[in-house]
Amino acid sequence: MMDEKIELTATKRTVTGKQVGQLRRSGKLPAVLYGPGVEPEAIQMDAREATKTIRRIRGARLIELAVDGQSKKVLLREIQRDPLRGDFLHVDFYAVDMQRHLRIKIPVNLAGSSPAVTSLSGVLVHGLTDIEIECLPADLVPSVDADLSELKEIGNAIHVKDLYLPKTIKVLTDGDELVARATYQTKEEDLSTPVTPVSAEVEVIEKGKIEEGEEGEEGAAAPVKGAAAPAKGAAAPAAKAAPAAKK
Repeated sequence: MMDEKIELTATKRTVTGKQVGQLRRSGKLPAVLYGPGVEPEAIQMDAREATKTIRRIRGARLIELAVDGQSKKVLLREIQRDPLRGDFLHVDFYAVDMQRHLRIKIPVNLAGSSPAVTSLSGVLVHGLTDIEIECLPADLVPSVDADLSELKEIGNAIHVKDLYLPKTIKVLTDGDELVARATYQTKEEDLSTPVTPVSAEVEVIEKGKIEEGEEGEEGAAAPVKGAAAPAKGAAAPAAKAAPAAKK
């Protein structure tokens, strides 16, 4: 799905608050759309189709979201899930301004295999699983690969500064941060952690989100957070705005 265009369809929503539970039971997924110059808007989508598409998204991806036929470029900011079943309860979308830079986190993929591990019985130590970048939305890449074939000898390491990204993207994470290293098992503990897809994490400056409740409140769901924001020097103010009033 790396190069595939991602599209979602939604309609405006009038049902809010405690009545959202009934909306979900009718097969709809409540969501909210907000962003620079965009008033928070309550929307709804077909739960089955939206869930199928969203679950296929890996990393930071721009989405074509059509609301009542009007298309916007958005980022997936937050998903709230049922704590037991894992079903989607609510989704937040951030409408991006294509002329403003974003500060956003993208995942680091460990690609290939290390000769130091496969041939020299080394141990692969994982470092960062994502890095922060700054770019225009049109230049956004979903993720970045770390080529493990470069780890040929015990002691070889890959740092953030060794990752390849287009010149249109500025890396904000410290270049000396470790991504991966081949080491002796007896000399250094394996600090590896599972590498899993992450949602885009971007700092929201412009607008807050609308919280919906199911038979009370939706806060019991486990959120997966991310956000989007203009970079330094952009027209948007640097301070975080107050969250939108609950509806």
